[in-house]
Amino acid sequence: MPAHEVQVRVRYAETDKMGLVYYGNYFTYFEVGRTDLLRRVGMPYSQLEAEGIYFPVVDAQCKYLGAARYEDLLTVRTWISNVRRTRLEFSYEIRRDGDQALVAAGVTTLVCMNKDFKPIEIPERLRELVTAELGGCGNPGPARTR
Repeated sequence: MPAHEVQVRVRYAETDKMGLVYYGNYFTYFEVGRTDLLRRVGMPYSQLEAEGIYFPVVDAQCKYLGAARYEDLLTVRTWISNVRRTRLEFSYEIRRDGDQALVAAGVTTLVCMNKDFKPIEIPERLRELVTAELGGCGNPGPARTR
């Protein structure tokens, strides 16, 4: 199973005065990729939250490697790069369609929490789904589990 890919088109509101995508919006693109990946493996956020399971982002990193502009079509490539007892790590690449230029790359770490916002172990059924994703996602770096 390849890493999950989703396309987003840059909207005018996402650009700054220079006509480039504002740096903070790359984290929104990461979220689009992450939520789409979880939906694909059968665990959409809405279902998790209905069960009292939350995944807040506790760390987010982004390297800006190129520029994206209004109306550029971007491909957000997302994969699960690390699974721990209470944490999931997602990695991302954003490429501009057409020339396939790497625009940004990043990582987010999410912690599994209950409705009282206390860390809990990732539920076994979700762990099985994401571990299967890790095992065959074709990510560019080595998969790590702890």
